[in-house]
Amino acid sequence: MALLETISSPDDLKRLPAEQLDALAEEIREFLVAEVSRSGGHLGPNLGVVELTIAMHRVFDSPSDTLVFDTGHQSYVHKLLTGRQDFSGLRTRGGISGYPSRGESEHDVVENSHASTSLSWAEGIAKGYRLRGEERHAVAVIGDGALTGGMAWEALNNIAADKDLPLVIVVNDNERSYAPTIGGLADHLAMLRTNRQYEQVLDWGKDKLTRTPVVGRTAYQAFHSMKKGAKDFWAPQGMFEDLGIKYLGPVDGHDEEAVEQALRRAKAFGGPVMVHCITQKGRGYEHAVNDLADQFHGIGKINPETGLPLEIAGRSWTDEFSDEMVALGAARQDVVAITAAMMMPVGLQPFADAYPERIFDVGIAEQHATTMAAGLAFAGMHPVVAIYATFLNRAFDQLLMDCAMHRAGVTFVLDRSGVTGPDGASHHGMWDLALATLVPGVAVAAPRDGAGIRRALHEAVDIDDGPSIVRFPKGSVAEPVQAVAEYEGLDVLAGDVADDVDVLLVSVGAMAETARTAAEKLSAEGRTCLVIDPRWVLPVPDALVALAARAGTVAVLEDGNVAAGVGAEVARVCTEAGVATPVLRMGLPKEFIQHASRGQVLDAAGLTPDAVVERIRERG
Repeated sequence: MALLETISSPDDLKRLPAEQLDALAEEIREFLVAEVSRSGGHLGPNLGVVELTIAMHRVFDSPSDTLVFDTGHQSYVHKLLTGRQDFSGLRTRGGISGYPSRGESEHDVVENSHASTSLSWAEGIAKGYRLRGEERHAVAVIGDGALTGGMAWEALNNIAADKDLPLVIVVNDNERSYAPTIGGLADHLAMLRTNRQYEQVLDWGKDKLTRTPVVGRTAYQAFHSMKKGAKDFWAPQGMFEDLGIKYLGPVDGHDEEAVEQALRRAKAFGGPVMVHCITQKGRGYEHAVNDLADQFHGIGKINPETGLPLEIAGRSWTDEFSDEMVALGAARQDVVAITAAMMMPVGLQPFADAYPERIFDVGIAEQHATTMAAGLAFAGMHPVVAIYATFLNRAFDQLLMDCAMHRAGVTFVLDRSGVTGPDGASHHGMWDLALATLVPGVAVAAPRDGAGIRRALHEAVDIDDGPSIVRFPKGSVAEPVQAVAEYEGLDVLAGDVADDVDVLLVSVGAMAETARTAAEKLSAEGRTCLVIDPRWVLPVPDALVALAARAGTVAVLEDGNVAAGVGAEVARVCTEAGVATPVLRMGLPKEFIQHASRGQVLDAAGLTPDAVVERIRERG
């Protein structure tokens, strides 16, 4: 029997002889490559934390001790060691999640896969245990990339003030998040990784101490004074220790015994401790290390022997944006780009290659990126902030108060908007439209195809008196959807604006083909229909309100939160304008939607042509 098959809980792992742990680690890597290549998922990050996760589960007593993973995409090994070895349905409906999930296991605590939150969670958990008189530890596993987020530093500031807090911070330092980690912290960690000269000085000092006839407190103080000076000069981990957080490391994160020893020391310390582990992203799989590590952060289905994708999806929405940004950079010297540790995922690498002085990667710091963009706008530039739609949530205050209130000409390009599918609840980009309806002066474009992205981007950077947003979904770009006419800035996809109609279908972005197909079905039943793509969906165009007044029913189709999105805003604006036409709001439900394919999520939400037609029929 394979070693991995004998482990259904951390207790089984603890009983395994230490001399078998290397073999177990090799089995786990083979398992991950075989299974994740079939399903897709986060391969590189998990290959890098095998020994680290084994050591944590041998030292700590989960679930009595709480393990918090930041961001959680590196929790596959943790799942394997806590009894979840059926990866056949990984990230598919009914299968296990790609992130920790409380519904799966008592060993999982934090499901949110947004970065830089683990230290705040762990501090709260540790304080709660102490208040209840329970002798339990909280362990936060955070990458060097996630440490670039401001929330992590807010937590460190507070953790350092609590000298007896039973909290262990494990820094998984692989020099990367989605891409190489940048900034002053990255430089500091690099110094800790590479400068080991102080050990030679300490060895010399220990030798002198043992040879000298002077014994007692004076010699002891002299040696430790020299030790502190050497460390401060050659390896200034004092940044953490001066805060009040005990620092252990650097430790080879692939030496299970060394990691285990460091964690046992940390557990016994009686206060907050940082254990700095050096790991290699993609460890043990030649296609996923070194220069290729970032490409294997998250993968689709691949051939495990070659590392090449099995499905060639063609051009993506991101590709369309990427190409147009390079062209825009050539045409406009004032256009600059900002991203938050996602240079390649959001398609900004070609722009960075072409205009290296006009690209800013701020690390996992969306709040900083947004306010920095407001500053760039004030200084005469036009920033394009490219992030995933789900991460705009984190910068809402800055969008509202720094950009909108100051009428800053900043363009936000939101990749992965709407339904993202297998990454689940925290990654669906379904909140941006709802948030945008609250922001005075913001303009939101939802392109329906690749040509729409290029057009919207050029229009967005011409807006200099307030923020603009261009949003598009994940995956292969939609087939071109040609307008049959244009009416006061609105694209007509089907029908005649000269006619009063039974149904006015308003399509938001990628819902264009669904709206048009639904109109064809309704027309076959004898109903007159008009399909409109406003392109700029917020603020609601006056022309759309005028058309709504001439329709029997308005139906708004959007892949955003139906509770407060475009449909809700159309209904509000129509009511204020005295238009009595009922507005059907069709979008994603106000709930956290679990992992499934895009098609499955849209089907469940009633965002298919047949479901749209049935909903309109019900209204009569």
